[in-house]
Amino acid sequence: MRKQVHSPPDSEAVIQNLIDAGCDDKLVEEFLSLEESGQTGKQLTLLSKHRQKLLNRVHVEERRIYCLDYLVYEIQKQQKKN
Repeated sequence: MRKQVHSPPDSEAVIQNLIDAGCDDKLVEEFLSLEESGQTGKQLTLLSKHRQKLLNRVHVEERRIYCLDYLVYEIQKQQKKN
């Protein structure tokens, strides 16, 4: 059985992944700059902060969905009474 060797993704793939993850140009540039200077820990911190920002947005939208669901529930409940 052969051991697979994983090489790091090429720059274009990394850039595309960052863009797909919603990173703006400034964040992409900062990430690449950190990569060039070998600051992997800071790269991970940057990604973690962006992830948290995205997660916060998900939670905001989730609360909005809950509000809509509650309104639908109340309307349907009222409709059944009538």
